[in-house]
Amino acid sequence: MTKQNALVRRFIFYIFGLFIMTLGIALSVKSNLGVSPVSSIPYTITCVFGMEMGNATILFHAFLVLLQIILLRKDFKPVNLLQIIVGILFGKFTTMCNFLVSFLPPVDNMAIRIIFVLISTVLIAAGIFFYLPANIMPLAGEGATQAVSKITKIEFSKIKICFDATMVSISLIVCLIAIHSLGSVGIGTVAAAFLVGFNLGIITKKFGSQRDRLLCIN
Repeated sequence: MTKQNALVRRFIFYIFGLFIMTLGIALSVKSNLGVSPVSSIPYTITCVFGMEMGNATILFHAFLVLLQIILLRKDFKPVNLLQIIVGILFGKFTTMCNFLVSFLPPVDNMAIRIIFVLISTVLIAAGIFFYLPANIMPLAGEGATQAVSKITKIEFSKIKICFDATMVSISLIVCLIAIHSLGSVGIGTVAAAFLVGFNLGIITKKFGSQRDRLLCIN
């Protein structure tokens, strides 16, 4: 396979992965049981200020890029400004997927809502499975986590846990104060925190080698 063909495959996997992730997020929103930690702030902006969630996602990603610039200063690489473009794409996918799931009937049955949450964690994990190994450009959330890890010298995985916990805590506090409800935080948030990584491990174990061959990853 030529380098050009390999790059095209990487882009296809990357875009497909981002889309699948946002479809999972949209299902978690539809369940009304709380969204995944990475989307808790944008959904909180939607709940509190009424901003469309896709636009709130774009705004949040732009803020995270600004945070990286502040933290890294001269060590910030200009190429990482492309995270804003990725954030715009992710936000537009969010808008599209929220529109798509709007055609599903209203969910009043708790069992169905829980099924939606479980499916959403599988979809988010599948999205990460496709998007991350393509190694094109990280989402701004991961970029910010990497920046904090770099300046604190604390390993990425630990910072990631703290980052997600912080996002959820901020969302919970803002929603309780502003709209007197849990808003973006719920059992779905807890489920995503535990099950996305678990599902990703299973998917990678079963299909990782085939994916890596297609992406020419040794």
